[in-house]
Amino acid sequence: MKIGPYSLLSPVYVAPMAGVTDAPFRKIAREFGAGLACTEMISSEALVRGHPESFRLMDLRWDRRPVSVQLMGGDPGVMAQAARMAAAAGADIIDINMGCPVPKVVKTSGGSSLLRDPDRACRVAEAVVGAVSVPVTVKIRLGWDFATRNYLEMATGLEATGIQGLAVHGRTRSQRYDPSADWLAIAEVKAAVKIPVAGSGDLRTADDAERRRLESGVDAVMLGRGILGNLWLVRQTVARLTTGESIPPLSWTEQIALVRRHCDLVLDYYGAERGPRLLRKFIAWGLRGFRGAARLRTMVQSVSSPADVTVVLDQALAIDPGPFSLDAEIDEAPASCQAA
Repeated sequence: MKIGPYSLLSPVYVAPMAGVTDAPFRKIAREFGAGLACTEMISSEALVRGHPESFRLMDLRWDRRPVSVQLMGGDPGVMAQAARMAAAAGADIIDINMGCPVPKVVKTSGGSSLLRDPDRACRVAEAVVGAVSVPVTVKIRLGWDFATRNYLEMATGLEATGIQGLAVHGRTRSQRYDPSADWLAIAEVKAAVKIPVAGSGDLRTADDAERRRLESGVDAVMLGRGILGNLWLVRQTVARLTTGESIPPLSWTEQIALVRRHCDLVLDYYGAERGPRLLRKFIAWGLRGFRGAARLRTMVQSVSSPADVTVVLDQALAIDPGPFSLDAEIDEAPASCQAA
């Protein structure tokens, strides 16, 4: 499939997730075959004001191409300016967040607040499309709440602005991440527009991704919460959707090796002072689903140096995990916007 001039290597996207999809995370996802990965959400207002963290989020040095930069905001002029800055920084694709349900984002007139104002949403998209030469995509939900499920109006209106791709999460803003995603609605969006559509919601296994893609007809699937602590799901899903191959889950030893690889990249990217603190949640997610996880949780939360990281992973490797399954619930999901 293609987004603008870019032919993607697989129909598997990695969703933008705040506090998760940084450069090390995207690097592994692309190594495992993801066709497209997106940065963490970047506030257009903060970027235009020159906030240093916004520029760090837009650091694309480690990325395989194409790479997408996601912007959030409700002011067409500011969004256009931010899009020009992102394109100048090397973004191949600009993605507009119109789905984030988090209150602090909604209060800024960005994210899913735009679902309540389709006209404004289209003005934002039109401004961004007109500001850059790179393709523009948009991520939406089904609507603000059940009474205002305006996903078809949003999809067709946004398509008319010239965007070149759409990702749809199968829940409304008020539903957040529960109950189950509505893939029938996603299928309706796919049937209503001509641009590529990616579907998102409840994709926990390669079987889920294959079934939902066949049922809905979407061009791609977008993996989000299902890959927290389980980046191997990217490889499994890519294989299933491209060759039909069923790749088995990792063994406990292989899972520890993957967590260790992620840790090494994070420490390399952020350094020995900041990196260990950022790794706490990733280690906890990666070690879930086995009978010794509770005993290691306290150790993980006190990790503050590269040596601490090594100790935790060495101890995890020495434990007999018993029946090991990454299907276990995640204790701490990202507090910010993510797909499911």
